Amino acid sequence: MSSVYDYTVKDRMDNEVSLSEYAGKVLLIVNTATGCGFTPHYDPLEAMYKEFKDQGLEILDFPCNQFANQAPGDADEIHEFCTMKFGTEFPQFAKIDVNGDNADPLFAYLGTEKPFVGFGKGLKNAALKKFADANNKAYGDKTYIGWNFTKFLIDREGHVVARFEPTVDMEEVKTAVAAELSK
Repeated sequence: MSSVYDYTVKDRMDNEVSLSEYAGKVLLIVNTATGCGFTPHYDPLEAMYKEFKDQGLEILDFPCNQFANQAPGDADEIHEFCTMKFGTEFPQFAKIDVNGDNADPLFAYLGTEKPFVGFGKGLKNAALKKFADANNKAYGDKTYIGWNFTKFLIDREGHVVARFEPTVDMEEVKTAVAAELSK
């Protein structure tokens, strides 16, 4: 597989969706959780979506419960939470695994294309790494994602151009998205 457009995923209603439907758009693909300390990322994500969607941005939201069970609930409950609390309008897909033997093939591809290199410096990031390492040790060499709200920036040809850990400032993510849209 040479691009994200080669993958098919399930929407929140469990219907198959080919990512080739997004060909020609800049994508920000995010694994999310409703009960995580990074859940407030929904606010800047939605603001970015509103600002840039007419320029070709799509944000694709994939809930995942693999990180300390921080995405409980079914697809309807998760969707209601996101739309009511954060007003999200970008597409939300079925809850998936992003690590391990049952990892969604899209996230295995994303994590292989842009592997985890750390959460950054500082005490808070070191604490998250320790917690994430303990949480993710069961996945071994199939640990593609370090924690909730990891974001992958995809160019208009479907190639992974950047990975942002949840500890990266959302202004940095927005700057990278704007630069990709201007190409």
